[in-house]
Amino acid sequence: MDLEGWSGNNPIKKETWRTVLTLAYQSLGVVYGDLSTSPLYVYKSTFAEDIQHSESNEEIFGVLSFVFWTLTLIPLLKYVFIVLRADDNGEGGTFALYSLLCRHARVSTLPNCQLADEELSEYKKDGMVNNRLGLSLRSALEKHTVLHKVLLALALLGTCMVIGDGVLTPAISVFSAVSGLELSMSQGRHQYVEVPVVCIILVFLFALQHYGTHRVGFLFAPVVITWLLCISAIGVYNIFHWNPHVYKALSPYYMYKFLKKTQRGGWMSLGGILLCITGSEAMFADLGHFSQFSIKIAFTFVVYPSLILAYMGQAAYLSRHHTIENYYHIGFYVSVPEKIRWPVLAIAILAAVVGSQAIITGTFSIIKQCSALGCFPRVKIVHTSSKIHGQIYIPEINWILMTLCLAVTVGFRNTKHISNASGLAVITVMLVTTCLMSLVIVLCWHKRILVAVAFIFFFGSIEALYFSASLIKFLEGAWVPVALSFIFMIIMYIWHYGTIKKYESDVQNKVSMNWLLSMGPNLGIVRVRGIGLVRTELVSGIPAIFSHFVTNLPAFHQVLIFLCIKSVPVPHVRPQERFLVGRIGPKEYRLYRCIARYGYRDIHMDGVEFEKDLVCSIAEFIRSESGRSGCNNGVEASEDNEIMTIVGSALTNVEAIRMCESEDDYSETNDTFRLREIMETPKKKKVRFLVPESPRIDSGVREELQELTEAREAGMAFILGHSYVRAKRGSSLFKRVVINLGYDFLRRNSRGPADGWNVPHASTLEVGMVYHV
Repeated sequence: MDLEGWSGNNPIKKETWRTVLTLAYQSLGVVYGDLSTSPLYVYKSTFAEDIQHSESNEEIFGVLSFVFWTLTLIPLLKYVFIVLRADDNGEGGTFALYSLLCRHARVSTLPNCQLADEELSEYKKDGMVNNRLGLSLRSALEKHTVLHKVLLALALLGTCMVIGDGVLTPAISVFSAVSGLELSMSQGRHQYVEVPVVCIILVFLFALQHYGTHRVGFLFAPVVITWLLCISAIGVYNIFHWNPHVYKALSPYYMYKFLKKTQRGGWMSLGGILLCITGSEAMFADLGHFSQFSIKIAFTFVVYPSLILAYMGQAAYLSRHHTIENYYHIGFYVSVPEKIRWPVLAIAILAAVVGSQAIITGTFSIIKQCSALGCFPRVKIVHTSSKIHGQIYIPEINWILMTLCLAVTVGFRNTKHISNASGLAVITVMLVTTCLMSLVIVLCWHKRILVAVAFIFFFGSIEALYFSASLIKFLEGAWVPVALSFIFMIIMYIWHYGTIKKYESDVQNKVSMNWLLSMGPNLGIVRVRGIGLVRTELVSGIPAIFSHFVTNLPAFHQVLIFLCIKSVPVPHVRPQERFLVGRIGPKEYRLYRCIARYGYRDIHMDGVEFEKDLVCSIAEFIRSESGRSGCNNGVEASEDNEIMTIVGSALTNVEAIRMCESEDDYSETNDTFRLREIMETPKKKKVRFLVPESPRIDSGVREELQELTEAREAGMAFILGHSYVRAKRGSSLFKRVVINLGYDFLRRNSRGPADGWNVPHASTLEVGMVYHV
């Protein structure tokens, strides 16, 4: 897999009508699968126990009115017209909002941030806050580190609830789809059939994640469209056949009558009504795969009217059928004409699988983002498609989700408790989005603070009402997302805390430049042929791992590169801005620093290609450095006064040095460039740097490139730190438990820094280090 996560000529961003309509069609299968299946369980969950369906129809009409206005105010007004505008260079989701705030208010908790990162193309700021209250708010956020942690905790809470939704949504969607079997058999029998069938479908769904969705993804949109046409057609039929006047229930007056009659029971039933907006957050979270306009068109003109017709149709049917033998007879399938019930059941199961697939993929994506920002242990990330950006698979998370999903299904054995749990997860994510959006309105959009207050008051009041109704059912299933979020929050906090403390220890123990200069050009050790690549988290200074290594083994490679692969608070980093390259010490030392920067949505390059690109960036730095003599056009990147130069990926810069390792590579490029070869007598591997025609290269640069060529031919060794983190003596009991037990357990059971980098084991050397933090 070798994909760069950003393309300057991304066709997705071209807002032609053909492209927009194509993306709108595709978004139906990716974004709206979960939302479109909500009619399967909304009425059933609402009338589960808190309210009863009566002949006055005040309950069913009140519920319909609530559903209509909830769908109108939250997904349509809040997300389509407001939240979608708060994209982070085309990306959406909780971390996109957090990333925007980190850049506009300097509240990032990433330990190795640099001023050079603010020069990235996507690190843009739209003007400055120009009102006094906005400036005071930004100043308070930047000044108090406690607020930094609160903001991060808020973003992680939303993330944890999304992960919880990844457990609950497949369970309730598939369970509700399969519940059509209950009308064809007795209540005593159907529960023994439904649960095994649901479990089989769920196991099949999670087992297929390894193969990716790109092979069957083209079927997703047709399945969802078929489902939407099916429920809207059934809704129209029920409206005209049973109660053509059901449209009157759309009036807000019926909400008042509903609450007046049902009182506390009606308030508690709101936990079922809010399920009509489950999946709405996907419109924002999946924004990076589509465009704002395409998502708006798909929802406004297809999804929204289809859902309204479906809910109106169910209400029309129930308004003429008041004899309900059991609560499950008020579900979706009772309103489906009996002749087409089985085909509808099959389509519903397919739609539920598609909707579940979307939330599972979204869970993988958000965990990848957490890991990139240092808030989740390193996991194995498999890219399942070489063409579709964002198609990833995380084995450990997949099997954890499957186990939890099966446990919820078997443990509750009905949709009533699962819906209570799902409702709390959904509304918590929306509350987090509302809180972060209010800050974005002031700090990023530079609106008056009254606009933010109005936003959070209006939408926050609605969501707080639903949140209270969901939380009251804590003992009836709503404890599940709270428990899952608590566990994942602890994991994220421990990992983030341990990572920060380890980095602080690295900074405190880094080797001084004077120590290096005192050793002379040979560093007081034997310099052997080859390139030594030292992986470090430091963006300046010399890591302690280097002194630890040379003290115990006084030999090192003729060319030494200190490599830092770090994440920056932007979704993507352009390939032209990928590397920051600098020199450590005098030229004759042959010590270089290279910082590879990736956004939280970027795909990291494959190890082999990255290795070639890294060497080419060093060569290009050596060539370009000679042209900068006497002028400083680098980037001041550290307190050690290292001058770093931005060097793009060789794959995207046709004017940069390129490297070929075979005669075929040279013949392919010979017609494109006039080249001068800098080469050595072939050894094990023949390496050449292909240098575009330019002013004459001086002898010092030629000699340095010659030495780099020889080192590359001799091979590259990867020196990685194997860290053991321990709390210092005298640390508090809390710190000892978090570091010595929690962080150590997560470190031992997570992937190492070389995993996922495809580093050859024969060329890898791990140096053990004990950090006392």
